[in-house]
Amino acid sequence: MGDTPFGFNRPSDDEGGGGSGNDPFGMGFGSGGPGDMNQFAAMLRQFADMLSNTGSSPGSGPVNWEMVKNIARHVVVEGGDPSVVAAERTRVTEALRLADLWLDEGTVLPAGIITPQAWSRSEWLEATLPVWEKLVDPIAERMVDTMGGAMGGPGGELPPEMAAMAGPLIGMVRQMSGAMVGGQAGQALGALAKEVIGSADIGLPLAPDGVGALLPAGVAAFSEGLELPADEIRLYLGLREAAHQRLFAHVPWLRPALLSAVEDYARGIRVDLSGLEEKIAGLDLSNPQAIQDALGGEIQLTPEETPEQKLALSRLETLLALVEGWVGTVVAASAENRLPSAASLAEAVRRRRATGGPAERTFATLVGLELRPRRLREAETLWRSLTELRGAEERDALWAHPDLLPTADDLENPDLFLHAKELEFDLSQLEDTPAPKEPGDTGDTDGTDGTDGTGEK
Repeated sequence: MGDTPFGFNRPSDDEGGGGSGNDPFGMGFGSGGPGDMNQFAAMLRQFADMLSNTGSSPGSGPVNWEMVKNIARHVVVEGGDPSVVAAERTRVTEALRLADLWLDEGTVLPAGIITPQAWSRSEWLEATLPVWEKLVDPIAERMVDTMGGAMGGPGGELPPEMAAMAGPLIGMVRQMSGAMVGGQAGQALGALAKEVIGSADIGLPLAPDGVGALLPAGVAAFSEGLELPADEIRLYLGLREAAHQRLFAHVPWLRPALLSAVEDYARGIRVDLSGLEEKIAGLDLSNPQAIQDALGGEIQLTPEETPEQKLALSRLETLLALVEGWVGTVVAASAENRLPSAASLAEAVRRRRATGGPAERTFATLVGLELRPRRLREAETLWRSLTELRGAEERDALWAHPDLLPTADDLENPDLFLHAKELEFDLSQLEDTPAPKEPGDTGDTDGTDGTDGTGEK
């Protein structure tokens, strides 16, 4: 996905990209002589001036999130972000409340929305930024560490005589790489804010606890070309938002499991520096602007082909698919015989997803993961079949513990799961199941009781 800042790419046969393994930026410090020490010192001073106002704030991690927010808001304002008027807030609030009433007949999970809200795009940014910080920081850490290591940081191979002088440059490169991630994250979130419909549009728990929200501007954009009643469109999208919030509110292990799955996947990302090395190899080190331009391009993220990374990918993709498939199933059951346009709206949602909606672009851009629409369809088919065979109560009881949920293999071959011996669950477990640790906490973040959070061990 070449037009996204953090898309997948495959490493070339020559990982060095034109630079030697010991001299990644072509400065003459590797297998050759020690280089021009005066030139190196002058470059350090000029590079320090260039970086004086970039990077993250002290002690705040690799990314300056105030900068991210400012960039994202600028992108949103450029595209237009009208305030939500009182009438729109009333219509959204009523749609979300009615949606929760309808869902009572489609699922045994109780309502999860305490505070229904209507957000502008800027309000969506403000409300969801704390979760984005948890999701993006692990990738930023990975990138910053890789950039610093390439310049002779931990594991680097600069000659000893250059190590003392390289220290400041390594710190500057780390600072610049953090600024790069922040800038690209700001652009991506600003673009996403112009497309999202609600707080749970991408399948992650982005809203504060108890909050469910729709964006009137996003609802209007989704409605273009559908030629369906506006009230029906708003109500259908409200059903999807309210269904997500029921899961997030009453499956206590789900929220931390989703966030930790993204974090685990990010740990397996490697940073491809070959393009950056090619840019820097021929730079005029006396020209700070040229250095800034070289470091201001895209950074390519590549998943490592290791068993751990493949497992993390499967966990994350499967869990997201199960959430979206369940939502589609209970919304269809709740809207049947009530909402004449339900089938058409469900198809519009599927088309949006298949052609690369916000969820797909978000994960490709910010996390380096491309979701497969086929996996989402498989999950919805399994949940629907399970409802027909066992009923909504037994279906929803599977959320009591991650071990009970279908696995990736079950999605591909559902018959054995669907026709297994009848299972009996205590629905009270939905409230009693201990939640795994949030990303960044100490301790096991893989789920509960040694599980991985999606039923895969």
